[in-house]
Amino acid sequence: MIVGVIGSGIMGSGIAQSFASNNFKVLLHDISNDMLSKALDTINKSLNRMINKEIITKDEADFSLSNITTSTSTDMMTNCDLIIEAATENIDIKKKIFKNLDNLSKPNCILASNTSSISINELADSTNRPSMVIGMHFMNPVPIMKLIEIIKTTRTSEETLRTVVDIAIKLGKKPVECIDSPGFISNRILMPMINEAIYSLMEGVATKEAIDQIMMLGMSHPMGPLTLADLIGLDVCLSILNVLKEGFSNNPKYEPCPLLIDMCKEGKLGRKTGEGFYKY
Repeated sequence: MIVGVIGSGIMGSGIAQSFASNNFKVLLHDISNDMLSKALDTINKSLNRMINKEIITKDEADFSLSNITTSTSTDMMTNCDLIIEAATENIDIKKKIFKNLDNLSKPNCILASNTSSISINELADSTNRPSMVIGMHFMNPVPIMKLIEIIKTTRTSEETLRTVVDIAIKLGKKPVECIDSPGFISNRILMPMINEAIYSLMEGVATKEAIDQIMMLGMSHPMGPLTLADLIGLDVCLSILNVLKEGFSNNPKYEPCPLLIDMCKEGKLGRKTGEGFYKY
């Protein structure tokens, strides 16, 4: 089976690694060779960490890398059986990608999106194969996290759903289904919690360390909400909250905290910029 991945950032590179490590041939696309080079470096470092922890062998790591082909052209994806879009969280960009993929891919190719909040129905509208469009929301870091949130629309065929679920299981993941709704399940619940943690910080209810420790020690969360926001990216958190707010008719409970907005304007986006709620 040949799998295409559009976008080689943190999520795209992780998705490519997961497929390649499970005997899938992967075609990884991005708009520049520099981005693709960085993605391969990220994948190599991830595999080396797994070698050091004796999770995999050097031969297995080399095998995974040999399964990945990179290109700045989507033309190489004409023979893919599944293409996963993992581009930036911008609906216009994603619609353009889906329209292009619909035109170039073979008729039985499934088109999936790794979007964390954007409507799968709207992406399906950009194609002539809505029954073969589905959401595959991987969790970060992809090679480690087991969950794939499978988002189906009213038009997603049962065959498409079953195929994607079977693929997820072959990756060693746990596929869990939901219907297309703003934020799906994961971010509809998670983002208001993160937003409330930011409000608590802004209002001086507690320090960032205290907020995170209370949620970790008291609620058994593996990391605190502010640390998690830094990992996700504050700009991504803001984008998802805006999608939720719009999707639920400007419901004020999804109103992004002013502190979150200000930090995004200042370019303090979390781990990827070296500073968010914490410095890295």
